[in-house]
Amino acid sequence: MLYDKDIREPLFDFLEEKYGKIRIIEEKQMGKSRADVVMVMPLAVYGIEIKSDADTYTRLKRQVKDYDQYFDYNYIVVGTSHAMHIEEHVPEWWGIITVEIEDGRVDFYVLRKAKENPKVNWKKKLSILWRPELAHIQELNQMPKYRQKSKDFVIDKILMKVSKADLYQQISEELFERDYNEIEKQIKEYRRKKGEGL
Repeated sequence: MLYDKDIREPLFDFLEEKYGKIRIIEEKQMGKSRADVVMVMPLAVYGIEIKSDADTYTRLKRQVKDYDQYFDYNYIVVGTSHAMHIEEHVPEWWGIITVEIEDGRVDFYVLRKAKENPKVNWKKKLSILWRPELAHIQELNQMPKYRQKSKDFVIDKILMKVSKADLYQQISEELFERDYNEIEKQIKEYRRKKGEGL
């Protein structure tokens, strides 16, 4: 039996081999659910849910709904105990990757390739970004700073001003560049400038 912890590292190696330039972000809050894995590619953001042999489908319906709001593409990675029935539990645009032990190592197989998610909500997708990252997108697109305004207000303005074609790339670039060591400093600096009305 494969558990989540047995799957993650080999899965990341498999995805890197398959897709090339990617960035993996683990355990990202989205709505009422938490995405197991967010895979950033140069022009798209993928949500990846892992259902090991030890997992059940109990929360999957709600998780699917949340993933579909936030990501351009979605995959579910399932152990062999779920492989036969998983297609009944996820929409047809979701990709399916099966995982099993083969010759003593963890092996992956793409049962169904992910299609573009028709339900992505761009406001939710942009909300994945932190305020300094949104500020950088505003700067790239010669937008006002709106320092005194809410994050939702800024997201609405970005969606009015910037084309989706540009946003695919700009969102991915922000997530590629995200530095978890630097972000606390960036947020403090952003708040300081907001307080000074700069």
